[in-house]
Amino acid sequence: MAEICIALDAMGGDNGPAVIVPAALKALAYDTNLKIILVGPRDVLQAMLQQHSAMDNPRIVLQEASQVVGMDEAPAVAMRTKRDSSMRVAINLVKEKKAHACVSAGNTGALMAIARFVLKMLPHIDRPAIISCLPTLDKKVYVLDLGANVDCTANHLLQFAVMGATLVKNLEGISNPKVGLLNIGSEAIKGSEVIKQAAVLLGNKTNLNYIGFIEGDDIYKGLADVVVCDGFVGNVALKTSEGLARMIFSYAKQEFTASWYRKFIVLLAAPILKKLIKRFDPSQYNGASLLGLNGIVIKSHGNAGIEAFFSAICAAQKEVEKNVSALLQEQVVACFKEITS
Repeated sequence: MAEICIALDAMGGDNGPAVIVPAALKALAYDTNLKIILVGPRDVLQAMLQQHSAMDNPRIVLQEASQVVGMDEAPAVAMRTKRDSSMRVAINLVKEKKAHACVSAGNTGALMAIARFVLKMLPHIDRPAIISCLPTLDKKVYVLDLGANVDCTANHLLQFAVMGATLVKNLEGISNPKVGLLNIGSEAIKGSEVIKQAAVLLGNKTNLNYIGFIEGDDIYKGLADVVVCDGFVGNVALKTSEGLARMIFSYAKQEFTASWYRKFIVLLAAPILKKLIKRFDPSQYNGASLLGLNGIVIKSHGNAGIEAFFSAICAAQKEVEKNVSALLQEQVVACFKEITS
């Protein structure tokens, strides 16, 4: 297989190069077919590489960028005044075909705006959507949108469904992914007018395996392979799930350490507990794809640690290996041609 090159916004996120550089080195050690372009101030990146004794690694390239987009910076300001930011330079590398994909833990709004401006949208797609996978009882489920679009029309939700199903088909090898529309009930009379209109659009499309409305608790039952919602609902659902998981593990830790007897029980159950924690470890699900762009851009959590950012790099690499960008464009265009014919 040809070498895969991924550009990293090395200054993005809460931790910047302190996390991104060691995560990049871990990815390079994991796969010898990978090449990394670290984007940011050269002196900062050189110092970090020296700290990790990696200055002479031939599969690391440094790309100078003199500016950084702040985590709380308005997207319009970042677009207008930060043309040499590490985020924008990394995305430009994808546009110029010098990198196959870009990964950033930076400002989500700025990343969406800059990526959309630089890479443009796929035909028939109005807005990018953030998609990521979550664990279920027996598999993974992909959910979109997770925060890019607060206000959506029924047609936007249809576009999300088409993109999500196409991604899962190519990324996971599921020939006919089941698509569910997130709602407050499974009955046809429930939900907003936009949701009802979207249900009609989805139900009329023979090229989508639409299974109808699903509720919040159905997400983790694995009833659907793709769950569609607007960005407001999706982001609240995601953050609520993450908060609940943290609370449960916190309660469990308190209970297991409450006495010496319980600590002994934990030692006996340690192998099972380690498997359970690993199964639900949020770091392995880090790396959300910005669907709808004419190129691969992966958004990492801003507070991602080394393992989590490594997962985001792996997510980008997997999309490149599966040729997701080209297949997405081809199949989304074909799907909408059938819809409009």
